[in-house]
Amino acid sequence: MTQVEERGPRHGSPFIEVLARPGALQFSAAGFVGRMPMSMFGLGTVLLIASVTGQYGLAGIVAGAGSVGYAVGAPQAARLADRFGQRRVLRPQAVFFAVSTLALIGCAQWRAPLAALIVTGALAGASMPSVGSMVRARWSALLGDSPLLHAAYSLESVADEVIFVIGPAVVTLLATEVYPAAGVAVAMVACVTGTLLFAAQRRTEPPARAALARAAAARKGGGAAAGAGPRPSGRAGVPAPGLVTLAPVYFCLGAMFAAIELSTVDFAQEHGHKPLAGFILGAYALGSAVGGLWYGARHWRAPLHRRFAITLTLMTAGTATFWAMPGLVPLAVVIVFCGLAIAPTLITGFSLVQAQAPESRRTEALAWLSSAVSVGVAAGSAAAGQVVDAGGARGGYVLAACCGAAAVTVCLTGLRRLRLPGPAEWPDAEE
Repeated sequence: MTQVEERGPRHGSPFIEVLARPGALQFSAAGFVGRMPMSMFGLGTVLLIASVTGQYGLAGIVAGAGSVGYAVGAPQAARLADRFGQRRVLRPQAVFFAVSTLALIGCAQWRAPLAALIVTGALAGASMPSVGSMVRARWSALLGDSPLLHAAYSLESVADEVIFVIGPAVVTLLATEVYPAAGVAVAMVACVTGTLLFAAQRRTEPPARAALARAAAARKGGGAAAGAGPRPSGRAGVPAPGLVTLAPVYFCLGAMFAAIELSTVDFAQEHGHKPLAGFILGAYALGSAVGGLWYGARHWRAPLHRRFAITLTLMTAGTATFWAMPGLVPLAVVIVFCGLAIAPTLITGFSLVQAQAPESRRTEALAWLSSAVSVGVAAGSAAAGQVVDAGGARGGYVLAACCGAAAVTVCLTGLRRLRLPGPAEWPDAEE
């Protein structure tokens, strides 16, 4: 068993202590609102397109196009943010996302050809701000190598899960009880509002790459040219070595989550209570939030790579039981307990990348994990849509279990790339 050392922070809770830092509560709260679409946009797109076409397969393809767009766009935007600063990237990105989302809604309402839906969906996904990676980059810049960074990342993962508790329920009710396009529209408004508020907070914005280079030159007595970019670090083109293993794992997890989402919508519809799908998915996220709070409030001595493998295995093992659930109530109960390991897995994955990536590429490295999940969601949405159309929800849950098994296999095969050398192996332990 992993060992736990419980140490009380100065203010009684590590979460209170990190939020007490100047500007922390403001940027974390704005980031929470700005990334609401991560739980609403894909499901809202599925519900919108399915209401128009009556086919989950087509809905999954359009939602998948948005996920692919996000996977392509997010790392590029993160790279630009590392180079020029977050504010200069986020403001135009938010505007373009709003325009693209309105175009997607219009094409759906006017029953445009599938190609038009795919293009507008992809553009909306590509322009969606990657607020989560930028929030974590701010925490890294604010806390540095402090043991409190573990609590900050845990706090953000819990916030992600709260979003997944609220988002699916809200978007399902809006799309099924108010208007099919209402869910996507509300997600867009939340994203634009939160992103602009987040970008406006310049005090906590991490320094751009040019500023980092000037600071490094000053420390070396002017040995580097002012404004020059930092020297490359690590493998060319790879911000963190662990991404070679983590990106495929997160791809499989994205496919697993997409299959669970579509299958749950169909499972609820099969049992005559489609609006309850959002609440059941919210219960999954609720379990994850509880697990994240418990995990983040403790300081672990077991190495990060070992913790990642353990929590990942527990999470995917629970997924293998969903296909056997006889009804909505048993599924909701089981899904809460199975969700307990989600946040600890994601917290540990982000911590591994943060520990490996150089400061000048940290936002980009964190964004690659989000992109890997998005590509997985795209593939999972398309595949699960076809499986659910052909074989119902139980077939979709079997697909989710297979994706989880693939994630564990990839992790165990490439576990050595996740090891951190020396004392850095315990980045959240007290020095």
